[in-house]
Amino acid sequence: MLRSLDEVIEMAKGKKKIVAIAGAEDKEAVKAIYEARELGVSAILFGKKEIIEKNLEEIGAQYPIVDCRTEEEASKEAVKSVVQGNAHIVMKGLVKTSTLLKAVLDKEYGLRTDRLLSHVAVVEVPGVNRLIFITDGGMVIKPTLEQKIQIIQNAVDIARKLGYEMPKVGVIAAVETVNPDMPETMEAALLAKMNERGQIKNCKIDGPLGIDNALSIYAAEVKGVKGEVAGHADILVVPDIHSGNFLGKSAVYFANGRIAGIIAGAKVPVIVISRADTSDSKFASIALAMALS
Repeated sequence: MLRSLDEVIEMAKGKKKIVAIAGAEDKEAVKAIYEARELGVSAILFGKKEIIEKNLEEIGAQYPIVDCRTEEEASKEAVKSVVQGNAHIVMKGLVKTSTLLKAVLDKEYGLRTDRLLSHVAVVEVPGVNRLIFITDGGMVIKPTLEQKIQIIQNAVDIARKLGYEMPKVGVIAAVETVNPDMPETMEAALLAKMNERGQIKNCKIDGPLGIDNALSIYAAEVKGVKGEVAGHADILVVPDIHSGNFLGKSAVYFANGRIAGIIAGAKVPVIVISRADTSDSKFASIALAMALS
């Protein structure tokens, strides 16, 4: 069990990974990589050469540049550099997320797998004695049951790469009882049953669970919710993108927590960093990608 993002950062140290930044005219993205250089990370920059060179001069950094005149070209060439083995991780710079992901999913040269792409946030919150994985608050708007299965598999794969042998997955709803008027609770129960029957492997799933009895042993005991996951959940699977987005951001803005995020489901980690993210969050997201690659 990981207790802080500092442990993830320690896992990344010394790995010597190269990040391909698509749209490296984004000074903040390049600055984030430069600040994380102590981890052993370097970069190849894809975008308009004259703008990138000016930014590098201001930052005081030096990285190889591949001149690309459009967002599509920068995204395509960044992805191809990973496919060809010249880089290990893809990172979004000054390109649209949809443009980058289109390149990632391109059948001819991309990094597509048979998996759905989904977002996994790793959150450290004071008062919680462990890191919590939240999914999916960044990619799939309103996942179907089949998509939730793949979202769970992506998050479980990440947790296992970080040392969790059998991660505990709580499928979150507003209540911990099955209610036909709340489809999310029905799907949560189905996912738990599928796991029990071996249809979803390498984890323990329970649901529906309220967020209180997923995270707190005390809340689970008070409400009479029993099982291996109740009070011990490592991964929280949310009903839709809104609840996942709110949950991740509230951990930071209400509870002074720390957060790192990654897009999973491709052959390599994809880093999508918001300009509004703190430098600490950017650093942790880069470290998470390095630890997973």
